[in-house]
Amino acid sequence: MKPRTLLKMSLQSIVKNKMRTLLTMLGIVIGVGAVIVMVAIGNGAQSQIEGQIANLGTNLIVVTPGATNTGGASQGAQSFNRLTIDDMEKIQREASLLTAVSPVINTRTQVVTPSGNWRTEVNGVSTGFFQIRNWTLESGALFTDEDVRAKRTVVLLGKTVADGLFPDGDAVGARVRLGRTPFTVIGVLAAKGQAANGTDQDDIVAVPYTTAQSRISNFFFVGQILSMTASPRDIPLAMEEIRGIMRESHNIDGGADDFTVRDQTVLASAATSTTSVMTALLAAIASISLVVGGIGIMNIMLVSVTERTREIGIRMAIGARGSDVLTQFLVESVVLSLMGGILGLAIGIGGAMVIGRFTGWHTSTSLSSILIATGFSAAVGVFFGYYPARRAAALDPIQALRHE
Repeated sequence: MKPRTLLKMSLQSIVKNKMRTLLTMLGIVIGVGAVIVMVAIGNGAQSQIEGQIANLGTNLIVVTPGATNTGGASQGAQSFNRLTIDDMEKIQREASLLTAVSPVINTRTQVVTPSGNWRTEVNGVSTGFFQIRNWTLESGALFTDEDVRAKRTVVLLGKTVADGLFPDGDAVGARVRLGRTPFTVIGVLAAKGQAANGTDQDDIVAVPYTTAQSRISNFFFVGQILSMTASPRDIPLAMEEIRGIMRESHNIDGGADDFTVRDQTVLASAATSTTSVMTALLAAIASISLVVGGIGIMNIMLVSVTERTREIGIRMAIGARGSDVLTQFLVESVVLSLMGGILGLAIGIGGAMVIGRFTGWHTSTSLSSILIATGFSAAVGVFFGYYPARRAAALDPIQALRHE
């Protein structure tokens, strides 16, 4: 039997009982739609997390203080700080795979203006910090290497701080006080939004690290040293290079490191693997509806075989083979399932857009999820349609013709 004829006969049989067809397809429609929506939400969450991680910096490597033991008890990570500006400068001079290096001196203080005040985090950094963190300006200018060397009292405001202190948007050029020291605002950093851990990345101010040490914190040690490579492929070698430089700087020969060197690939892989597992779990739960829909298709096809027993007998009597009957009923099952799958796709894509619009969640419908859902719906038609089709093909023509 020609494929065109098979398809035509299948469509005629499906259209003959419209209400039954719609009710039969309902399980497939709900299943495919649910899979598309769940996967879209999962993919959206994953891409959002990846974006937040990318906001921390490109090809980022972080050197942090190590641990110390007191009375035989470990005091935990970053409890023993020996990181200095000399360490940073040695890394900057000797590391061959890094494109930017910056210390970070963290403290909290009150930013005071004539119209109000705002307590926030102060980051003492070098000019390389903004390249490492991929941080751009909304207005004004970044401080320069000369500002760092001269220990100038210039400050860059994060977007949250700028909006809180200067709601009219006239921050650049204003005079503020950090603690007891007056500073000039030379720029406002572009908004980065919320970090993956929930903190507001824009609730900070940045000053030259030399100024932070001499005028604000008086800290000799630095909180961390940030660096970046030109390519993700360079990260493992760069980490080993930094570790060697740091051990030499701290005169460590054979002992344990008093610092920690990390990159963000572990964080990224952990976060994305978690969302991938959740997406797969949501899709698996939604796929139960496809199985239920497949059972519905099998039941209806069994009813159809019973109703059309005499028709099957007539076809076999005039020369149709069992394989022809098997193919006919199998095509009907697949067409029925695919029609439900296509309708489910439309509902799923539309539902994901509506959910994203009204909840503010980021949703992403990928081509792979569409192809998988469509292929799975066709597979459901084949799997659950085979038994009824096989039963129809196995009918005895004489007994079928006698069927009333």
